[in-house]
Amino acid sequence: MAKDIKVRYSDKDLQGFKTLIEEKIEKAKVHLELVKSAYMNDGNNGTDDTSPTFKAFEEGSKTMSKEANTQLAIRQEKFIRDLKNALLRIENKTYGVCRVTGKLINKERLKLVPHATLSIEAKNMQK
Repeated sequence: MAKDIKVRYSDKDLQGFKTLIEEKIEKAKVHLELVKSAYMNDGNNGTDDTSPTFKAFEEGSKTMSKEANTQLAIRQEKFIRDLKNALLRIENKTYGVCRVTGKLINKERLKLVPHATLSIEAKNMQK
């Protein structure tokens, strides 16, 4: 059973956060596509005729680069999912309410981390 939330952001505030989050989602999607295209681009850097040692270093670099890109893509997909969940909380009018303390999360924190579900107070309790 959901607890009654007596404190919440105004509809005007929620609309402002919604606009901010939608912009962040669009930017995140563009970034994700860039990461994915970098991952898919195996372009040969013209090292076929260079020393085998250099080629071995390059192959290792490609592997590391692919792993790094995969991790970036996974993080970016999670970020987009978190932002979309924040939009759902806006629709439910529960956005910006700390899930631990039930108090409003500071507006400045939400501007920096719009998908936050914990106030700084609650976050510090976790340490």
